[in-house]
Amino acid sequence: MTRKVQSAGITYPVIVHEGETRGYWVECPAFEGCYSQGKTIEEALRNVREAIELCLADVDREQIPTHAVSLHLVTI
Repeated sequence: MTRKVQSAGITYPVIVHEGETRGYWVECPAFEGCYSQGKTIEEALRNVREAIELCLADVDREQIPTHAVSLHLVTI
């Protein structure tokens, strides 16, 4: 039985990638192996939300990742 864990409104970063053929896949770097996909960006984001919820169900409340992440762009 999967238990629902409340994450107290914590926002998790996700990275959206365009698929090689079509659609999108999304990863959440806060959890190892946490990713999903969808035909549209909106669908992929809905699906990764569910994946994050499943990851949260597998950790203790004290182990829920809360570290800050920043995005940096590098021009070459």
